[in-house]
Amino acid sequence: MGLFGRRRAKRDEPADDYADHGEYDDAGDEPEALGDAGSADYEPTQGDLGAMSGPFDEDSPDDGLPRLDLGSVRLPVPDGAQLQVEMEQPGVVKAIHIMTPSGQMTVTAYAAPKSGGLWEEVCGDLANELKTNGAQVRSAAGEWGQELMATLNGMSLRFIGVNGPRWMLRGVVAGPPEQAAQAAHGLRALIRGAVVVRGTQPMPVGLPLPIELPEEIAQHIQAQGG
Repeated sequence: MGLFGRRRAKRDEPADDYADHGEYDDAGDEPEALGDAGSADYEPTQGDLGAMSGPFDEDSPDDGLPRLDLGSVRLPVPDGAQLQVEMEQPGVVKAIHIMTPSGQMTVTAYAAPKSGGLWEEVCGDLANELKTNGAQVRSAAGEWGQELMATLNGMSLRFIGVNGPRWMLRGVVAGPPEQAAQAAHGLRALIRGAVVVRGTQPMPVGLPLPIELPEEIAQHIQAQGG
């Protein structure tokens, strides 16, 4: 299996049956950038992501599922997906976007307090920022607590956050409204199989944990002048 591959046909996914709590009325933080990325496609690994029960802390479970090692987070990239690497500056990765037929997924780990609860704190700020940008925002009860749904510029967005020990994992998927339920299912599956490597170093709360690219992907980007 090559590192840089093509998309495959999407699979059927269950409908999104999580409870909708109606329009969100609280306040918000700026969402992750979902735009520019110049880079590489990734042919993903196999596995039943829906059967995972993570996200996991530090050590990968002994489940035989290969994961893409990005330093602070390890992700079981779904079949048919491609990777886009967004650079903040030369040599510094801002985000890894996972492109699927139903939408673009971005999963980021952040430093969080020992007491937890960071996702609940930033949810309001995120909703407020989305509304400021003209989005319609709704809240839903999900697998790990509150989720945010938004419609902006004709695209459907879903934000999911998970509190862990000294870390918070935040995922977002953006795609066409008719694929919203399928996209949300895919994002949850990705998060269930994720492993967060927080490390022991002190970090300011809310700071993204650093992303490190596998050597083959880094060399590919360097060869493209990225």
